[in-house]
Amino acid sequence: MEPTADSARPPDTVDDSVFRVLMEVSADGLAVLDRHGHFVLLNTAATELLGLPADELVGRAAPFDIDDVSPHGSRQDRHHTTWPAPDGRRRDLEYCLAPVAGGAHAVWFSDVTDTLRQQERLTAIARAASSVADAYSLRTTLDAVAREIAMTANIAAVQILAMDDPRDELRVLGMAGFDDAADFTERLSACRRRGAKVSFMDAFQNGEPVVVPHRKAAILADPAWAPLHAIMSYPSWDSFVSMPLIVRGRVLGVINAYYVPDEDPGPHSLAFLEAMADHAAVAIDTASLLAQTRSQAQLDERRRLARDLHDSVVQQLLSMRMQAKALHAQLERVDTDPGRIRSGAEELAELSGSALADLRGLVFELRPLDLAERGLVEAVRAHAASQQARTGLAIDVRASSDLELDSSIDVQEDLYRIVQEALHNVVKHAHATAVKIRFTRSEDGDLVVEVLDNGYGPDRTSDTAGEADHDTLGLVSMRERTQRWGGRLVAGARPAGGWAVRVILPCPSVPGAGEGEADGR
Repeated sequence: MEPTADSARPPDTVDDSVFRVLMEVSADGLAVLDRHGHFVLLNTAATELLGLPADELVGRAAPFDIDDVSPHGSRQDRHHTTWPAPDGRRRDLEYCLAPVAGGAHAVWFSDVTDTLRQQERLTAIARAASSVADAYSLRTTLDAVAREIAMTANIAAVQILAMDDPRDELRVLGMAGFDDAADFTERLSACRRRGAKVSFMDAFQNGEPVVVPHRKAAILADPAWAPLHAIMSYPSWDSFVSMPLIVRGRVLGVINAYYVPDEDPGPHSLAFLEAMADHAAVAIDTASLLAQTRSQAQLDERRRLARDLHDSVVQQLLSMRMQAKALHAQLERVDTDPGRIRSGAEELAELSGSALADLRGLVFELRPLDLAERGLVEAVRAHAASQQARTGLAIDVRASSDLELDSSIDVQEDLYRIVQEALHNVVKHAHATAVKIRFTRSEDGDLVVEVLDNGYGPDRTSDTAGEADHDTLGLVSMRERTQRWGGRLVAGARPAGGWAVRVILPCPSVPGAGEGEADGR
């Protein structure tokens, strides 16, 4: 390849072998360096990539390390370096070196800035998707998404904000890149009261990205933004982008990205932010749906408790009242038989004992307080003993000797409710005489909870429509409780007869992610 008109001529120390090397290679940029690593010859593509004419580059130190050269100059020996372009932006260059005569080196290189950034963004998107799938605390999930965004080369800091209405206070659900911003929302509210122009509100209201070049200088020069000057001055940033979080046509909040100086938020970067915003929006929407599911499950439990209270305690109290009246009538008779009175009193005592046991069981079901003190297994044993005393069903509860439950009280309560619902279904529908409840760990360390009975399974042929519907809702509730913590539930007939409900929760058990985190509060 012949040097172009704007290429510098090689000094006399570079012989014709340089040109033969240059003719044999194929790359975007081609250059020759002297033994000290300075430019002596560049082709047109090289000057365009570096952003300077050849006469300004010749004699200047090149960004390529000539010590990286392979003795054979293989094109597989690729290296990376950076170049400060005249426009102030950093460019990432990939290059290969080959020795030539006179101690000089030939170098061919290309600009891989966009490629590397795209790889970073794709990696961030994949990790963010994993966070949404694996984390069960909304704040933990969105903090992870914010960190992934801030780890890309051209973004200094990130905020993920949610709000229900532009007039309401916003909530910070994720943040990265700021030093100490715990009171960000309070300071922002003070800025809004001072009349500060909050650009991300346009993104929230219009559902379209907002791009504001050189935003930092404008904020720091505006007295209305004074309450936030300390927080906003710490990261090294310049331009600003607010990307709306949209799911099912509704804007839930925004991602605010603060770009490092001399980095323009171009189309590729905006597409990356949009993809991350999709993940964040899905996480927020999923948390909201789970909170609604939890509320519905609680409502269903209250209805079931009310029905059980009516079917058991209320009916027993009515029987006790009738028995008491019968005893009173017998006492008023002259020919009263003491044996009959004794028998009636014994029956009344039995009814009152049964009613008291049922009432205690129902009170315990309202909130199994023993979970905090006894733990899940012992709380299940207490419930099983209550059911066994009330129904005569033989219930055996066992846990493996090496079982240690390090999960939160919310996880344990959901597992307790699952076992409770499974036992309820056995009593109502299975016609079983015995139940086994097992707590074990799988080979992978997952927690496994099983409820196994020797009954007929979920045969609905003799059930009323209401009972069948309730049992179906019970299975749905059990599955939703399991999925809330990333687990899975399997229910079906056992090969040896009877029915099995099996819950598998991933290990380690999820640390405390209470209702406040689940619904985004």
